[in-house]
Amino acid sequence: MTEMETTLLASNLLLWVLVLGLGGVVVLLSRQIGVLHERITPVGALMVGRGMQPGDASPVFRLDNLNDAEAPVVIGEAREDGASTLTFFVSPTCPVCASLLPVLRSLVSQTDGLKLVLASDGDEDEHRAFIARKGLGDLPYVLSPDLGMSFGVSKLPYAVLVDASGTLRAHGLVNNREHLESLLETEREGVASIQDYMKRENLAKLDGVRRGT
Repeated sequence: MTEMETTLLASNLLLWVLVLGLGGVVVLLSRQIGVLHERITPVGALMVGRGMQPGDASPVFRLDNLNDAEAPVVIGEAREDGASTLTFFVSPTCPVCASLLPVLRSLVSQTDGLKLVLASDGDEDEHRAFIARKGLGDLPYVLSPDLGMSFGVSKLPYAVLVDASGTLRAHGLVNNREHLESLLETEREGVASIQDYMKRENLAKLDGVRRGT
């Protein structure tokens, strides 16, 4: 075997060693990513500002419904049907708001005792065009700057959940279905937010560890 052939063989062997080593590193990283994914705490809707807090009595609003002048929308008043009200704040110029509308419809249709209201403020004609463009004529749609200010809405998309007794249960910024579902989960678990729920669970686990030692 010539010196050149020996060099080529050695280089090939070295390349294979590097390839196998890289493959092993990829496998290890994949396993670590899986472990991290399992450990990551789910992030729910983020409350912003210092407005109303979960557990506060909601102010009562009686607002005109753009989609039905004879059926005004009432938010914050106790409901005899036992349904909670999810108010979703939108804007015709908010692409994330528009992308969540089908998700909202799906979520509400799969959740018993949940009513959906769309809310915003601004030019009525612009909103009517938005309603027609997105096919929202079957949903309660209200315009009220006071409604958003009462709940501390400063960014969109934002959602507010009020239960059948008129109590604010959860609110926050929502950018995906997980965020929306976290609002409903806080009502089921009786906590202010999904972050508070995880904090409570972690404290319970820590207390269990201490008692076991």
